[in-house]
Amino acid sequence: MQKEVVKINTNNLDESYEFDYIAKQASGAVMYRQGKAVLIAAVAIDEEPVDEEFLPLTVQYIEKAYAAAKIPGGFIKRESKPGDFETLTSRIVDRSLRPLFPKGFHYPVTITVMVVSSDSDVDMQVAALHAASSALYVSDIPINKSIASVRIGKIDDKIVINPTLSQQDDSTLDLLVVGSGSDVLMIEMRSVASEVIDDIEVDLVDPIMEVEPLVIEHQESNEISDDEMVELISIATQKIAEATQAYEDGFAPYIKQPLTLHIVPDNIDEELYSHIASHYESQTRDAISHMAKSERSTELKKLRKVIEDELKDKDYDSELISKVLDRFKRQIVRDMILQDNIRADGRALDEVRAISIETNLLPSVHGSCLFTRGQTQVLATATIGDKKDAQMFELITDKKAQNENFMVHYNFPGYSVGEASFIGAPSRRELGHGNLAKRALEPAIDITFDGTIRVVSEVLESNGSSSMATICGGCLALRSADVEMTDLVAGIAMGMVSEGDKYAILSDIMGLEDHDGDMDFKVAGTTNGITAMQMDIKLGGIDIEILRKALYQATAGREHILGLMKQAESNIQQSQALPKTEHFKINPSKIGDIIGKAGATIRDIIEKFEVTIDIDRNDGGVKVSGHHEDKVKAAKEHIQTIANTPVKEQMIYELGKEYQGKIKKIVDFGMFIEMPDGYDALLHISKVSKSRIDNLYDLYHEGDSIIVVVMEQKGKKVELATPEYLA
Repeated sequence: MQKEVVKINTNNLDESYEFDYIAKQASGAVMYRQGKAVLIAAVAIDEEPVDEEFLPLTVQYIEKAYAAAKIPGGFIKRESKPGDFETLTSRIVDRSLRPLFPKGFHYPVTITVMVVSSDSDVDMQVAALHAASSALYVSDIPINKSIASVRIGKIDDKIVINPTLSQQDDSTLDLLVVGSGSDVLMIEMRSVASEVIDDIEVDLVDPIMEVEPLVIEHQESNEISDDEMVELISIATQKIAEATQAYEDGFAPYIKQPLTLHIVPDNIDEELYSHIASHYESQTRDAISHMAKSERSTELKKLRKVIEDELKDKDYDSELISKVLDRFKRQIVRDMILQDNIRADGRALDEVRAISIETNLLPSVHGSCLFTRGQTQVLATATIGDKKDAQMFELITDKKAQNENFMVHYNFPGYSVGEASFIGAPSRRELGHGNLAKRALEPAIDITFDGTIRVVSEVLESNGSSSMATICGGCLALRSADVEMTDLVAGIAMGMVSEGDKYAILSDIMGLEDHDGDMDFKVAGTTNGITAMQMDIKLGGIDIEILRKALYQATAGREHILGLMKQAESNIQQSQALPKTEHFKINPSKIGDIIGKAGATIRDIIEKFEVTIDIDRNDGGVKVSGHHEDKVKAAKEHIQTIANTPVKEQMIYELGKEYQGKIKKIVDFGMFIEMPDGYDALLHISKVSKSRIDNLYDLYHEGDSIIVVVMEQKGKKVELATPEYLA
C-alpha cells in the first residue's frame, strides 16, 4: 500500500508521520510512530454547522489494551470507560488545538487519537498532541497552523528537553508548554518533591577524635521562582518555534484540498449596537456592578426585556438583542478595566476578594475547611486511610499496576451556579480541576507518609476559579487532619485584558472577567515559589515581559492569601474523629511472632483492640491506628511485649537421655511435648508404647508431666519416645 512518510527529528524526539496510508475516508489521518509507540489520529467534520455561537470540538484520546499486549481486566473484556489519564490527555489536546480554529467556525469536529502500540519510555501526551495536530493540519479543514509541544524536566538541577518517561521519574519539574510558532497556547506545570540528604561537618573540640558527619534528611518541594519560570517558558517558546516550522514544512505536500466552509463573520448590527450604547450605557454599567453573579445575570435579563419592549415595532428578535447587548456589556467591562482601572465589582486590578475561612466544622470528618472568597465557596474535606485504601490504576506504559496514595476529587454541582441539573459522573472539567489541585498540593505533603489521603472539594458556590479555592481549602483541610506538610499552599486565578499595546493584569478574576478577558492563568504555590500552574491564552500569544509581570502580581496575591491561611491554621482544633496513631519500631526478626501462624496473632490483636496495623518488614516499622487512644496505646504495648520477649535458645540434647517434659497438646497422631528449653517436640503415637494405643486421651492429659527420651535431633526437629517404648 502506498504511503507517504515524513521523518522529523527535533527537540530530542525522533518521530515518523505516515500519511495517505490509513483512515482515508476521514478528513485527515496519520499513523504516528515514536520508538515502539504507534498512534492513529483521525479528524472528521460534520459539514452542517450548529446554530449556537461556539466551536463544537470533541477530542478523544483512547488507549487500547492490546497496545501493551494485555487483555482488559475485570468482568468486561473490552475497553469501556476512559481512565483519568485518557480523559486528562484528551483535555490537554483539546485546549491546545481549540485556539487554532478561526472565530466563527461552528462546524462539529471530532479528533480521535488511539494508542495501538505502546512504549514504556514514550511520553504519550506529547505523542498524542503531535499526532492530533498533524492529522488536523493535513486535513481538508482550513487550518493553516501546526502546534508543537515541549516538556521540560529538571534532573540534578539540569534542564532536559522532552525527557523520556524513565527520566521523568528522576525529575523535580514537569513543565508542558504547547504553542504555534512564537505563540504560547497552553501551559501545564507542577513541581515534584524530593528527599534531600545533607552532610553537616561537626566542629571537633578534640581534633584527635574521629566523628562521622551528621546526616540530616529533609524534603524539598522544589518550587519554581517567578523569574526561573519565565526563563523556562522562554526556552520552550524557542524550541516550539523551531519545531512548528519543521512540522509545517514537512507536512505541506500532504495537505488536502480545503473544504469551502462558511465562517460566521464577527460582526453585529451596528445600528442596534449604536442605539444600545447611546440609550442604555448607564443601565448596563449598573447591571454589571451587581456583586453577585446571579444578580448581575438577572439585571441584564431585565435590561434586555426593556430594550425588547422599546424596539418591539422594529424587526429585532430577542436573540439578536441579547447578542448585541452581550457584546456591548463586554466592551463596557473591558473599557472600565483598561481606561478607568475599575473592575465590575469595584476592586483594584490587583485586589483579592474578601476571604473567610472556617476549619473542622464537620464533627465526624478527619479534617474539613469551608473556604469562601467573594462569591466562590468550597467545602473541602480530608480523610486519612491505610495503604489498602489507595486507588489502584494502570497506565498503558506501565508494566504493573500502581497505587495512588494521594487523591483530590473535585465536584461541581449545578446549584453552585444556580442551574437545575442532575449530578452524574464527573465531567472532564471536574477531573481536570481536581488534577490541578492535586498537582499543586502534592509536593508539600510528606513523601514518607505511608497511608492514603483523600481530599474532596464540594463547590457550593462559584464565581471565579473554584479550582484555586479547592487548593486553599484542601490545604487547610489537610492541616486540620494533622497531615504533615512542608508549607501551606495557596492558589490564585489571574486574568488579562488587552487592546492594542494597552493591557491590564487582573488578580483573582471572577467569572465575568474570565468570560470577557483574554487569558486564564492559574498559579499555585507556597511562600517559596510555584508548585503548579495552568494557562490558557485566548490571544495569539503572550509577551514574556507581560507574563513576568503577571507572575509577580500573582505572587503578591498568593502571599496575601497565604497570610490569611496561616492565621486560620493557628486556630485549628483537631477533630475528635481523627484516628489516633502510634508509630514505633521493633526488631525485624520479631515480625513473624507479631503476625503469627497464618496471621492468627495479628488478627487477634486487631479484633481485641479495634485497630489497624501496618508493618514494614524491611526496617521493622509499625503503625497502629484506631479511633480510641487508650486501645491504640494498649495495642502498641501488647506488640512491644511480644517483640521484647527474649529469644529462646534451643538446647542440644544428649541422644538416648531421659528428660522431663510437659504435655502441651494431644492430637490423633501423638502428643506435642514442651521440652526444658521451651520448644515443642512431637512424641508420635507409635513411639508411646510397644502395644497398640487407640486413644491417647485414655492414658494422658494435657498439662501432665512426662518422661521422654530424645532419639534424634535435626535443627529444631526433635524425635521423642517413652522409656516404656524403649524398654
